[in-house]
Amino acid sequence: MSQGPLMPKATAVWLVENTSLSFEQIADFCKLHPLEVKGIADGEVAAGIKGLDPITSGQLTREEIETAQADSTHHLRMAESRVKLPEPKRTKKGPRYTPVSRRHDRPNAILWLVRNHPELKDAQIMRLVGTTKTTIQQVRERTHWNSASLSPMDPVTLGLASQIDLDFEVQRAAKDRPHVEAPDAGGTLMPAEVSTAQPARDEPFADMSRPKPVQEDAIDVNSVFAKLKQLKQENDEGEE
Repeated sequence: MSQGPLMPKATAVWLVENTSLSFEQIADFCKLHPLEVKGIADGEVAAGIKGLDPITSGQLTREEIETAQADSTHHLRMAESRVKLPEPKRTKKGPRYTPVSRRHDRPNAILWLVRNHPELKDAQIMRLVGTTKTTIQQVRERTHWNSASLSPMDPVTLGLASQIDLDFEVQRAAKDRPHVEAPDAGGTLMPAEVSTAQPARDEPFADMSRPKPVQEDAIDVNSVFAKLKQLKQENDEGEE
Protein backbone atom coordinates (compact mmCIF):
# COMPACT_ATOMS: atom_id res chain seq x y z
CA MET A 1 0.00 0.00 0.00
CA SER A 2 1.48 3.32 -1.16
CA GLN A 3 1.75 6.26 1.17
CA GLY A 4 -0.78 9.04 0.75
CA PRO A 5 -0.28 12.80 0.91
CA LEU A 6 0.49 14.57 4.17
CA MET A 7 -2.84 16.43 4.32
CA PRO A 8 -5.25 14.21 2.38
CA LYS A 9 -8.47 16.24 2.71
CA ALA A 10 -6.79 19.56 1.94
CA THR A 11 -5.08 17.97 -1.07
CA ALA A 12 -8.41 16.50 -2.21
CA VAL A 13 -10.05 19.92 -1.94
CA TRP A 14 -7.36 21.44 -4.20
CA LEU A 15 -7.60 18.61 -6.76
CA VAL A 16 -11.40 18.90 -6.90
CA GLU A 17 -11.25 22.66 -7.42
CA ASN A 18 -8.30 22.84 -9.84
CA THR A 19 -8.34 19.65 -11.93
CA SER A 20 -10.71 17.50 -13.93
CA LEU A 21 -9.64 14.26 -12.25
CA SER A 22 -12.36 11.74 -11.44
CA PHE A 23 -13.54 11.19 -7.91
CA GLU A 24 -12.03 7.68 -7.97
CA GLN A 25 -8.59 8.99 -8.98
CA ILE A 26 -8.59 11.63 -6.26
CA ALA A 27 -9.89 9.14 -3.67
CA ASP A 28 -7.22 6.60 -4.64
CA PHE A 29 -4.41 9.16 -4.31
CA CYS A 30 -5.66 10.75 -1.08
CA LYS A 31 -6.71 7.43 0.52
CA LEU A 32 -10.31 8.56 0.86
CA HIS A 33 -13.66 7.06 -0.13
CA PRO A 34 -15.06 8.19 -3.51
CA LEU A 35 -18.30 9.29 -1.81
CA GLU A 36 -16.24 11.44 0.53
CA VAL A 37 -14.59 13.12 -2.45
CA LYS A 38 -18.05 13.62 -4.01
CA GLY A 39 -19.14 15.25 -0.73
CA ILE A 40 -16.17 17.62 -1.00
CA ALA A 41 -17.26 18.56 -4.51
CA ASP A 42 -20.84 19.13 -3.31
CA GLY A 43 -19.64 21.26 -0.39
CA GLU A 44 -20.97 18.81 2.23
CA VAL A 45 -17.56 17.56 3.41
CA ALA A 46 -14.41 19.46 4.43
CA ALA A 47 -16.22 22.77 4.59
CA GLY A 48 -13.80 25.53 5.57
CA ILE A 49 -10.67 23.49 4.74
CA LYS A 50 -8.27 25.40 2.53
CA GLY A 51 -6.93 23.44 -0.42
CA LEU A 52 -3.28 22.37 -0.40
CA ASP A 53 -1.42 22.48 -3.73
CA PRO A 54 0.33 19.09 -4.07
CA ILE A 55 2.58 20.50 -6.82
CA THR A 56 4.16 23.22 -4.71
CA SER A 57 4.42 20.84 -1.75
CA GLY A 58 6.35 18.38 -3.93
CA GLN A 59 3.82 15.56 -3.68
CA LEU A 60 2.70 15.60 -7.33
CA THR A 61 4.14 16.81 -10.61
CA ARG A 62 2.16 18.77 -13.17
CA GLU A 63 2.97 16.15 -15.80
CA GLU A 64 1.50 13.40 -13.57
CA ILE A 65 -1.75 15.35 -13.18
CA GLU A 66 -2.02 15.98 -16.93
CA THR A 67 -1.44 12.29 -17.66
CA ALA A 68 -4.17 11.28 -15.20
CA GLN A 69 -6.61 13.82 -16.65
CA ALA A 70 -6.10 12.37 -20.14
CA ASP A 71 -6.53 8.76 -18.91
CA SER A 72 -9.24 8.12 -16.31
CA THR A 73 -7.74 4.69 -15.51
CA HIS A 74 -4.36 6.14 -14.59
CA HIS A 75 -3.43 6.04 -10.90
CA LEU A 76 -1.66 9.09 -9.53
CA ARG A 77 1.77 8.36 -8.13
CA MET A 78 3.55 10.33 -5.46
CA ALA A 79 6.52 12.36 -6.68
CA GLU A 80 9.90 11.14 -5.51
CA SER A 81 11.53 13.47 -3.07
CA ARG A 82 14.75 15.03 -4.35
CA VAL A 83 16.06 15.47 -0.85
CA LYS A 84 17.31 12.25 0.74
CA LEU A 85 17.23 12.36 4.48
CA PRO A 86 19.90 10.32 6.26
CA GLU A 87 18.67 7.36 8.26
CA PRO A 88 18.58 8.09 11.97
CA LYS A 89 21.31 6.29 13.86
CA ARG A 90 20.22 4.18 16.75
CA THR A 91 22.06 5.40 19.76
CA LYS A 92 22.73 3.10 22.65
CA LYS A 93 20.55 3.86 25.63
CA GLY A 94 22.61 5.55 28.30
CA PRO A 95 22.11 5.76 32.03
CA ARG A 96 18.97 7.27 33.48
CA TYR A 97 19.08 11.07 33.63
CA THR A 98 18.75 12.47 37.13
CA PRO A 99 17.79 16.12 37.70
CA VAL A 100 20.45 18.26 39.34
CA SER A 101 18.18 18.94 42.31
CA ARG A 102 17.92 15.20 43.00
CA ARG A 103 21.50 14.11 42.48
CA HIS A 104 22.49 14.63 46.12
CA ASP A 105 19.80 12.07 47.08
CA ARG A 106 21.30 9.25 45.03
CA PRO A 107 23.64 7.95 47.80
CA ASN A 108 20.65 7.75 50.16
CA ALA A 109 18.70 5.80 47.54
CA ILE A 110 21.67 3.48 46.96
CA LEU A 111 21.91 2.80 50.69
CA TRP A 112 18.18 1.98 50.80
CA LEU A 113 18.49 -0.44 47.86
CA VAL A 114 21.57 -2.13 49.31
CA ARG A 115 19.86 -2.72 52.66
CA ASN A 116 16.37 -3.63 51.49
CA HIS A 117 17.21 -5.45 48.27
CA PRO A 118 20.68 -7.00 48.61
CA GLU A 119 19.86 -9.31 45.71
CA LEU A 120 20.08 -6.41 43.24
CA LYS A 121 23.23 -6.27 41.14
CA ASP A 122 25.26 -3.10 40.68
CA ALA A 123 24.09 -2.80 37.07
CA GLN A 124 20.45 -2.85 38.20
CA ILE A 125 21.05 -0.14 40.80
CA MET A 126 22.83 1.93 38.16
CA ARG A 127 19.78 1.69 35.89
CA LEU A 128 17.36 2.59 38.67
CA VAL A 129 19.00 5.71 40.12
CA GLY A 130 21.43 6.70 37.34
CA THR A 131 24.62 6.31 39.36
CA THR A 132 28.07 4.79 38.86
CA LYS A 133 29.57 1.53 40.05
CA THR A 134 32.21 3.43 42.03
CA THR A 135 29.57 5.27 44.05
CA ILE A 136 27.72 2.03 44.76
CA GLN A 137 30.93 0.40 45.98
CA GLN A 138 31.70 3.35 48.24
CA VAL A 139 28.24 3.22 49.79
CA ARG A 140 28.53 -0.54 50.34
CA GLU A 141 31.94 -0.24 52.00
CA ARG A 142 31.03 2.92 53.95
CA THR A 143 33.90 4.79 52.30
CA HIS A 144 31.70 7.47 50.74
CA TRP A 145 32.77 10.99 51.65
CA ASN A 146 29.34 11.63 53.20
CA SER A 147 28.81 8.21 54.79
CA ALA A 148 28.24 9.64 58.27
CA SER A 149 25.26 11.68 57.06
CA LEU A 150 23.66 9.12 54.73
CA SER A 151 20.22 7.78 55.58
CA PRO A 152 18.38 5.11 53.55
CA MET A 153 15.55 6.59 51.49
CA ASP A 154 13.21 4.94 49.01
CA PRO A 155 14.21 5.94 45.43
CA VAL A 156 10.53 5.93 44.42
CA THR A 157 9.70 8.46 47.12
CA LEU A 158 12.68 10.57 46.05
CA GLY A 159 11.49 10.54 42.44
CA LEU A 160 14.64 8.84 41.18
CA ALA A 161 12.86 5.71 39.94
CA SER A 162 9.32 4.55 39.28
CA GLN A 163 7.65 1.79 41.26
CA ILE A 164 7.21 -0.22 38.07
CA ASP A 165 10.94 -0.12 37.29
CA LEU A 166 11.84 -1.04 40.87
CA ASP A 167 9.45 -4.00 40.93
CA PHE A 168 10.75 -5.17 37.56
CA GLU A 169 14.38 -5.16 38.70
CA VAL A 170 13.53 -6.90 41.99
CA GLN A 171 11.61 -9.64 40.17
CA ARG A 172 14.45 -10.09 37.70
CA ALA A 173 16.96 -10.41 40.55
CA ALA A 174 14.73 -12.94 42.30
CA LYS A 175 14.63 -15.10 39.16
CA ASP A 176 18.40 -15.00 38.76
CA ARG A 177 19.02 -15.87 42.43
CA PRO A 178 19.51 -19.62 43.05
CA HIS A 179 16.77 -21.33 44.99
CA VAL A 180 17.71 -22.17 48.60
CA GLU A 181 15.56 -24.67 50.48
CA ALA A 182 14.43 -23.53 53.90
CA PRO A 183 15.87 -25.52 56.84
CA ASP A 184 13.58 -28.06 58.50
CA ALA A 185 12.07 -26.30 61.50
CA GLY A 186 11.53 -28.33 64.68
CA GLY A 187 8.03 -29.05 65.87
CA THR A 188 6.45 -29.28 62.46
CA LEU A 189 3.92 -32.00 61.78
CA MET A 190 4.88 -34.89 59.58
CA PRO A 191 2.75 -35.63 56.52
CA ALA A 192 0.01 -38.21 57.05
CA GLU A 193 1.49 -40.64 54.52
CA VAL A 194 4.76 -40.62 56.48
CA SER A 195 3.31 -40.93 59.99
CA THR A 196 0.96 -43.78 59.03
CA ALA A 197 3.46 -45.74 56.97
CA GLN A 198 4.65 -49.07 58.40
CA PRO A 199 8.40 -49.14 59.11
CA ALA A 200 10.52 -51.67 57.32
CA ARG A 201 11.60 -54.74 59.34
CA ASP A 202 15.26 -54.21 58.54
CA GLU A 203 15.29 -50.70 60.02
CA PRO A 204 16.65 -51.08 63.59
CA PHE A 205 15.63 -47.59 64.73
CA ALA A 206 12.46 -47.11 62.70
CA ASP A 207 9.65 -45.40 64.55
CA MET A 208 11.17 -45.64 68.06
CA SER A 209 8.60 -43.16 69.41
CA ARG A 210 5.65 -45.50 68.84
CA PRO A 211 5.13 -48.39 71.32
CA LYS A 212 5.21 -51.81 69.78
CA PRO A 213 2.21 -54.10 70.39
CA VAL A 214 2.79 -56.94 72.86
CA GLN A 215 2.85 -60.25 71.06
CA GLU A 216 0.52 -62.85 72.70
CA ASP A 217 1.81 -66.40 73.29
CA ALA A 218 0.26 -69.17 71.28
CA ILE A 219 -2.55 -71.01 73.17
CA ASP A 220 -2.07 -74.80 73.65
CA VAL A 221 -5.52 -76.47 73.69
CA ASN A 222 -4.28 -79.70 75.32
CA SER A 223 -2.67 -77.87 78.25
CA VAL A 224 -5.88 -75.94 78.82
CA PHE A 225 -8.01 -79.08 79.06
CA ALA A 226 -5.40 -80.78 81.30
CA LYS A 227 -5.51 -77.81 83.65
CA LEU A 228 -9.29 -77.90 83.78
CA LYS A 229 -9.28 -81.67 84.50
CA GLN A 230 -6.81 -81.15 87.35
CA LEU A 231 -8.91 -78.42 88.90
CA LYS A 232 -12.04 -80.64 88.68
CA GLN A 233 -10.27 -83.54 90.48
CA GLU A 234 -9.09 -81.25 93.25
CA ASN A 235 -12.59 -79.95 93.65
CA ASP A 236 -14.07 -83.50 93.94
CA GLU A 237 -11.50 -84.52 96.54
CA GLY A 238 -12.28 -81.47 98.59
CA GLU A 239 -16.00 -82.33 98.67
CA GLU A 240 -15.35 -85.88 100.00
